Amino acid sequence: MSPAAGVLGRFLEISIHAPDVPASLDFYRRLGLVEAVTGDIWDHAYGVATDGQVALGLHAFEFPSPALTWVCPGIPEAAATLTAADVELAFLKTGEERFNELGFTDPDGQMVTLLEARTYSPPPGRPPPPAAGFFRELRYPVRVVAETTAFWEALGFVATGDDPRQASLTGDGLAILGYESRRRDAASLAFEAVDLAEAGRRLEARQLSAASVTDPVSGAPALSLTAPEGTPVTILGLAD
Repeated sequence: MSPAAGVLGRFLEISIHAPDVPASLDFYRRLGLVEAVTGDIWDHAYGVATDGQVALGLHAFEFPSPALTWVCPGIPEAAATLTAADVELAFLKTGEERFNELGFTDPDGQMVTLLEARTYSPPPGRPPPPAAGFFRELRYPVRVVAETTAFWEALGFVATGDDPRQASLTGDGLAILGYESRRRDAASLAFEAVDLAEAGRRLEARQLSAASVTDPVSGAPALSLTAPEGTPVTILGLAD
């Protein structure tokens, strides 16, 4: 096992730069996610929406977005472990009078952030099934599938699937799908609904108009939306 495996800690959120946090929060709530109670750690506006499995952290602060964020109490120790495993840090912020955090990227530029503590409290109980279905995976284009897979496996993720054109990985309740592409498309959020047509009707009732498309990754029928901050959202049927 790689010396970096297990260094991430506990998964917290998919962090998203949202210049207008209330507008983005309203969009995800209309998708059926519920709002979580946030703390006062950040100086910028911050909101969290969750389906009970994965949380989306909406930050007014500008950063490489989206970032995959974990809680890791020992940031200095994590930095040393990552550096020893030849992971180049993008930033390191430590000190007794500050909130400790660090960041690094995978081979395709996907930002990973470690924080010393949680920044929100999960809502009580299990939220009802969202209109858009439950979160399925974060998707983004990768140049060399084998390199992306090896990078995440070294951090403790497990590769799933057998398509050589895709890096399908899961770990700590988070699923990632890196699809082979020379295009630098924006990372997107994929959800999974039991009944795609019914999901479309539910979203329409919530004043969200989803376009019927063919999913470019799976080739299956899908619904497509774009969040106010620009994040692409894809909704797939359960069997796709």
